Amino acid sequence: QVQLVESGGGFVQTGGSLRLSCTASGRTFSNYVRGWFRQAPGKERELVVAVRWDCGTTHYADIAQGRFTISRDMRKNTAHLRMNSLKPEDTAVYYCAARHFATNEWNTWGQGTQVTVSS
Repeated sequence: QVQLVESGGGFVQTGGSLRLSCTASGRTFSNYVRGWFRQAPGKERELVVAVRWDCGTTHYADIAQGRFTISRDMRKNTAHLRMNSLKPEDTAVYYCAARHFATNEWNTWGQGTQVTVSS
């Protein structure tokens, strides 16, 4: 079973940057998709970006296009999410998740990390 641990959240001013990290441990495989989601207060959880771990193919949601970048550290089994030009509406709990590439069910989740952007 895969375990995911996020880190890197915090408080930043509008226009600032943060980098989130998600490290996988346990029974990990390359044929997984890793993703970042976020959930703001009173809103549903939404996908930010996903990456197929074996080949690096990415899918960015519109909210992330041009500002966020996902990268892989294969040696450390860690996905990084670099977030630039942050806005107050980016304030949310950010979750790392994983699923097998052949399914649509995100069945493994991290505990979440809070990102707060002040205006």
